[in-house]
Amino acid sequence: MTIQQHSGFYVVGVAARTDNTAERNGKGKIGEIWHRLLRDNLAAKIPNKLGIDLIAVYTDYEKDHSGQYTYLLGLPVSSIHNVPAKFVAKHIPGGRYAVVTSNRGPVTKVVPETWQRIWSMSVAELGGTRSFRADYEVYDQRSADPEKAQIEVYVGLR
Repeated sequence: MTIQQHSGFYVVGVAARTDNTAERNGKGKIGEIWHRLLRDNLAAKIPNKLGIDLIAVYTDYEKDHSGQYTYLLGLPVSSIHNVPAKFVAKHIPGGRYAVVTSNRGPVTKVVPETWQRIWSMSVAELGGTRSFRADYEVYDQRSADPEKAQIEVYVGLR
């Protein structure tokens, strides 16, 4: 794990409100968001995109990881002008982020395992107190094969 400081950026994609209880119980919305983005090739229709790495954003937290949040799957963009109505734009605030790298394996296994690891970390282990403003996952070339995926989770810190 490392700590990185970065300036903010925008992500445009598809979004829904959900919570971790619904996601664990099979009543969540994250799987459908992934299915919709990939099935309809929506990433290709996002204007002003910067690269091809998918970003999964967790933001608009009700309180912390136990409450509702907005999940957005999309791409970083250079501008949020002329965003089509089917998409949502969210700003990832600048600041300090703990960067946690997942193990390699099936994406449906390594992502929840990585979040479980993050939730069990102390403030000292994480490198600071979580801000619950925005966290995000990066799906780059290491996750091209969903059975041998590795991702990075950026956890916003105060």
